[in-house]
Amino acid sequence: MEITSANQLLELSAERSQSLAQIVAEYEAFRANTTVEAVREQMARTLHVMRASVEKGREDQGELSHLITGYGRLFETADQKGRLLGQSLLKNAIIYALSVGQYNASLGRIVACPTAGSCGVVPGALLAAAEELGSSDQELVEALLVMGGVGIVSAAQGPISGAEGGCQAECGVASAMAAGAVVYLANGSNEEVFTAAALALQSHLGLVCDPLASLVEVPCVTRNATSAVSALAAANMALAGIPAFIPYDEVVVAMKAIGKALPESLRETSLGGLAATPTGKRIAREMREKYRL
Repeated sequence: MEITSANQLLELSAERSQSLAQIVAEYEAFRANTTVEAVREQMARTLHVMRASVEKGREDQGELSHLITGYGRLFETADQKGRLLGQSLLKNAIIYALSVGQYNASLGRIVACPTAGSCGVVPGALLAAAEELGSSDQELVEALLVMGGVGIVSAAQGPISGAEGGCQAECGVASAMAAGAVVYLANGSNEEVFTAAALALQSHLGLVCDPLASLVEVPCVTRNATSAVSALAAANMALAGIPAFIPYDEVVVAMKAIGKALPESLRETSLGGLAATPTGKRIAREMREKYRL
């Protein structure tokens, strides 16, 4: 058996009267020739790495990164001083996403979901939502399995790399994965899981990949934060009954077509977009001279 679409996941869940998390766990066990228990244990370790990357990223001051310096700490300090807008869910999602992105730029250990360039999106949205909901680790593991299911069907039908599809394929798919996981954590229906994923990905269509100086730092890290917030917005809209109209599988196919239409300069080459601005070019020159990149 090979799972290649959201519709297939939904049908299997209905036919077997099993949760999406159980379907994904069994599928991963089949693919890896292991047990469902081993898959869940691995997902628990994934959760541990996500949490650790948030905490270490909050402390990271950017000694090993090239452009960004302590983004998580900067945001948290501003919050403590009462300078920020929004409630804890929104602010925590941003802090966590920034912190993981910072830690990745400093060569820390992160979870690529679906890529290293989008590593802050799922931890940002999901861990913040879990705190809001008072979710247990077991519930988080189940939500992470659903996150993985959204990733599986995304990768089966479209690109998940900036080099192939632009940042819509990285932060966009990550936002979809996070949105679906948050809905599942909030006891949403299977259909609402993929409605949230569709709404999140729809909001990222056309997003280019244009890192300054070919570094996964600017605008990548702050883009992770905005994608985490988009995931929460999509999750709330789905839980409220707002439809996506276009099914998730069709949104992924549209994303793939858009990625093919994007010029090479806007697909992780650092030749277009923000990287091609006068400031972007100046920073690239400075990085080459300073670090011999």
